Amino acid sequence: TILRLIYRAEKPDEGQIFVASWDVSKLKGNTIPSLRRNVGVIFQDFRLLSSKSIFDNVALTLRIDGHPFRQIRGKVNEMLKNVGLRHKADSLPQHLSGGEQQRAVIARAMVSEPTVLLADEPTGNLDPETASTIMKLFNEINTKGTTVLIATHHSDLFVSTGRRVIYLKNGEVYREEIG
Repeated sequence: TILRLIYRAEKPDEGQIFVASWDVSKLKGNTIPSLRRNVGVIFQDFRLLSSKSIFDNVALTLRIDGHPFRQIRGKVNEMLKNVGLRHKADSLPQHLSGGEQQRAVIARAMVSEPTVLLADEPTGNLDPETASTIMKLFNEINTKGTTVLIATHHSDLFVSTGRRVIYLKNGEVYREEIG
């Protein structure tokens, strides 16, 4: 729920939520897309367009924002390379494994260099080695200024990261530590 509140798929019943310069709790319907252009979301259920290639799925937000094709091609190819899917650019989502689809979703969320990156169980379909690679990618974009918020049941991913880890139970913070 916390991720859905942050990218305003749900409206909070009370209180305030600030994301970058926006008070998410007060956003009107016509301003929500502006928020979402600055928030990358990695969905647990992928939400890839089945009739579009992996390249086109990753390029979608850049196309919507009106980037020139040359820039789109460069950014998408680099991001696909970063997640180990450059060789699958022309494939349709249904021809990829669950782990490959997960990496395509990660590439799509990161390609537009969002201010905030929200990840719902981003390593759930990945083997340990690939999960470690993805966590390194998250760390890299975080060091470049992107806030990364990960919801996961795999707290072992944060061991020795030096990153803040907040544990929630029933919507309440019950523990906080540096990983």
